[in-house]
Amino acid sequence: RIMAWWDYGYQITGIGNRTTIADGNTWNHEHIALLGRILTGPEKDAHRIARHLADYVLIWAGGGGDDLAKSPHLKRIANSVYRGLCSEPTCRSFSVKRGGVPSKQLSESLLYKLHSNGLVPGVEADTNRWREVFRSKYGKVRIYKILSVSKESKEWVENNRKCDAPGSWYCPGQYPPALKKILAEKRDFAQLEDFNRGQADEEYQKQYFENLNNKGSKAGDEKEVPRTEQKAFTRLSPDAIDLINEDWDDNERTSMMWEIIKDADIEEFLSILQDHPELAHIRSEDGRGPMWWAHEYGRPKMIQILRQLGVSEDRSDTNGIKPKDITHERIKGSI
Repeated sequence: RIMAWWDYGYQITGIGNRTTIADGNTWNHEHIALLGRILTGPEKDAHRIARHLADYVLIWAGGGGDDLAKSPHLKRIANSVYRGLCSEPTCRSFSVKRGGVPSKQLSESLLYKLHSNGLVPGVEADTNRWREVFRSKYGKVRIYKILSVSKESKEWVENNRKCDAPGSWYCPGQYPPALKKILAEKRDFAQLEDFNRGQADEEYQKQYFENLNNKGSKAGDEKEVPRTEQKAFTRLSPDAIDLINEDWDDNERTSMMWEIIKDADIEEFLSILQDHPELAHIRSEDGRGPMWWAHEYGRPKMIQILRQLGVSEDRSDTNGIKPKDITHERIKGSI
């Protein structure tokens, strides 16, 4: 039994000759949502469900439109049935940010752990729960054996098949009793076109489309972020801050932070630093970092946040220039 996102179901069955948990003809939205919940959930929680459903997990890790790129969509589908997995319907907190930096929620997910296991520094799948048994030549397909598979659940499913007629090929699967508690949390999804549905879900749909259409701030003045969306920052120790400041390098992360500050993208700025406070202190090859750029482009809110995170305005770049030496005329004397 192979667990994978439904896109690959036909290939797993037709080419691999293995049973798949879902494929392109799986019309049961709630079942797809459960699969999405497993793949996008925290590794430990995901294993507690997966061990009752499958023997292996297949991840498409080929870059481009791979499972990591699709993952926000998987999370949204999961949240549409298992409400509360995200703080809002579009699950923006589950994403890959600029520069390839994963959000905290994504970095803790099963999909990210299996996708990036051994490839991204510091990312490792739990060897007590998963064992990689196959990796294709260029790493596009990775297959993991699920450890500690529930024999009781596997036997129960095999012994409780229900077919629409004796000898029929149509035998819809049943969930084992061990998943009863998880399944009790679901809310059957009502699509907009389901005119005969018993329960309406207009409020959820309304929130979804409102958040989907809210693209965030654009270049220019910083946008005010509601207090309800702000979370506490983690301030690093002085030793940790000093260590980060010793490394000057032009890389994806410095480019990402420069672009966010230049574009006045305060929402992305907050989101990044809430998950990765160390990025407040990074330095580019010329010795400059977020505090210099915030002063240069006149971003007062960003400067205040950087101060909260302990970013010094007394450090100098390679030419001896400090952040306050290049403060934008628009905010001079007010910050």
